[in-house]
Amino acid sequence: MNVNQFNIRVYGFLIENECVLVTDEFRLGIYMTKFPGGGLQFGEGTHDCLKREFMEELGIPIEIISHFYTTDFYQPTTLLPGTMQLFSVYYRVMAEKPYRFATTDKINDIPPEDEAQNFRWVRMDRLNMEDFTFPIDKIVAVELAKWHNAQK
Repeated sequence: MNVNQFNIRVYGFLIENECVLVTDEFRLGIYMTKFPGGGLQFGEGTHDCLKREFMEELGIPIEIISHFYTTDFYQPTTLLPGTMQLFSVYYRVMAEKPYRFATTDKINDIPPEDEAQNFRWVRMDRLNMEDFTFPIDKIVAVELAKWHNAQK
């Protein structure tokens, strides 16, 4: 396996009323559940990336509250052609209310069409690593649940 590229992803936790926002998407031929965010572009910092992604996906400006987690182990990409080393950076964010985006209560409440996406709130006390598609998100879901329990 020859790894010669990085794939840097930036995600945000928008937390409201003991719930965190997640996104269900249909991309690359599969349904996936992850946190809102996406790929860092050349010439962009992680904060700018996350602000752009929230504007593109949710139509809302956000404020970065704090860094939460950065991948600290080797993780190859699994769905993209070729092999790249994946780095994911997670932040806690906030946004002005009222929120202007729609949500659903149903998992994968989207058609199986590329780029289909929907958002839903998940109770923090029900965060389960098995509900997430990607290995790093699974780890981060556990860490986020621990962080939430420590805040009580």
